[in-house]
Amino acid sequence: MEIKAADVAKLRKMTGAGMMDCKKALTEANGDFDRAQDIIREKGKLVASKRADREATEGVVAARLTDGNKKGYMICLACETDFVAKNEEFIKTANEMLDIAIKNDVADLEALKALKVGAQTVEEMVTEKSGQTGEKIELTYYAKIEAELCASYVHMNNKLGTLVGFNAQIPAEVAHDVAMQAAAMAPISISKEDCPADVLEKEREIGREQARLEGKPEAMLDKIAEGKVNKFLKESTLLNQALVKDNKLTVAEFIRNANKEATVVAYKRFSLND
Repeated sequence: MEIKAADVAKLRKMTGAGMMDCKKALTEANGDFDRAQDIIREKGKLVASKRADREATEGVVAARLTDGNKKGYMICLACETDFVAKNEEFIKTANEMLDIAIKNDVADLEALKALKVGAQTVEEMVTEKSGQTGEKIELTYYAKIEAELCASYVHMNNKLGTLVGFNAQIPAEVAHDVAMQAAAMAPISISKEDCPADVLEKEREIGREQARLEGKPEAMLDKIAEGKVNKFLKESTLLNQALVKDNKLTVAEFIRNANKEATVVAYKRFSLND
């Protein structure tokens, strides 16, 4: 049967698929729009399956604050190429998925993927996007924080973002500077207290081995290793890092100068380049 250009355009608007894909789907479905939509969804699954071994290393990181800046949400929708990542429709899709997460106050990535939106889960929506772009598309990251005050930062390339939560109110520019600090300096944790024990033990082992290779007495190895751990904590935990804007201050001191009761109580960072 003849497939009219208006019908192709209508299906494209309904699905977001390419014009040729829409025409082929309508032809196969003999003009049945419901069946044509199913065909496009099936194509998405086929594309996703064929490209399962590919790496989705490009994409879009998006973040947003709600509830008077007491909640923060961040998401990453990943793809294979920078060309797709910069496409307006792809960026719109990433933000729509963030909207869905916020509306449903989703707790974690698996819950977001399983969330039903109409007849589809969010994960099925992502698979459908693979069919539209011809690339492997993945929802690779999602985080939510809650605190007395939250701040977010997304780098201008949309590939790196942070969420930081504070236990007390501080000026917005101070909170923003801390979120930018976290983006730039990639702290492993907020402080020593939440730094993974295995990470600290690995630093101790490295310190001991380095000292041993330098010929230090065995009795001194543990002390030297603890010195290495303390140096690591100073460089790699957010509150102990030197402030990028003024390295005479630690981040903790910078925050306390704004409010002596304030500190960081939540922190998330995601980068497509890590």
